Amino acid sequence: MLAPATKTQAYRNLGQIAFFALFMFAPVLDIFRLDLYEGNFILLGFNWTLGLTELQHGNATASEAAINILIRVFLPFLALAGAFIISSFYWGRLYCGWLCPHYTVVETINKLMTLGIGKPSLWENKKLPEKQADGSVQKTNPIYKTFTFLAIIGFAFLWAVSFMTYLLPPKMIYHNLFTFQLTFNQALFIGVATFLLTIEFAFARHFFCRFACAVGLFQSLSWMSNNKARSIQFDNLRANECKDCNEACDNVCPMRLKTRSSKRKKFTCTTCLACVSACEQVKNGEPLLSWDKPHEGARSTSPVFVPLKPKESK
Repeated sequence: MLAPATKTQAYRNLGQIAFFALFMFAPVLDIFRLDLYEGNFILLGFNWTLGLTELQHGNATASEAAINILIRVFLPFLALAGAFIISSFYWGRLYCGWLCPHYTVVETINKLMTLGIGKPSLWENKKLPEKQADGSVQKTNPIYKTFTFLAIIGFAFLWAVSFMTYLLPPKMIYHNLFTFQLTFNQALFIGVATFLLTIEFAFARHFFCRFACAVGLFQSLSWMSNNKARSIQFDNLRANECKDCNEACDNVCPMRLKTRSSKRKKFTCTTCLACVSACEQVKNGEPLLSWDKPHEGARSTSPVFVPLKPKESK
């Protein structure tokens, strides 16, 4: 039977895998894509247009066209934006940590790179401890450098092809790709996109999430505006127990944050709960970190302060 910490990450990984598959196959299954040949979106197998064709042919009035735009564009957008705002307001970057396909790539490459060079990023100052949160020892192996390189190139190429299928008929793109009949423009798009994504996956990754992702920034701003939103809370009353730990919570954070610091300093926290799971493993089910509202329990987001032992009197 899986421990709670393992269950949490297992459920999150299932969500990530499912959403990554949706991201890849949505155009193929006509769930959602933009068809530049037809000049409209495809949604759930149907043409999703603004309904302006009838107006152009004189079969509809301007008022009817305006109502079509309201129903087909503004109302769906407002509903989606509203749900996104509510989710972010209460739970922060929940989409990032549990669904986002880019964040899935970030974590995958981080893990492979750690296995290869002992660090999740080329910009990390020092290697991570070999001792893991569950007590196991993870040694580096040079073979994973090759796997990391292949993963970076593979994900970049996969994303480039997927992006193109969101713009042009997927059947045509995959047929041209597998039969080596891509047009010049198609090959150029895939080549340039693969090159740019390779650079991003190799050198940026979590930096893109922290500083360049508009979706993530929007979620963070919404989350920060709610003083009662759930966030990673640290039980400051038990801070002394951190002395025997090798900062397992910080080591596993894909965003490379100080997980026991204040909410303000964790502006880009993705609510992946990896730090909570790591702490739970170290403390055998009694973690010092939790995903709570600020007023729950005797928890604080203050920086860790470990009191020194008083000197014994002679």
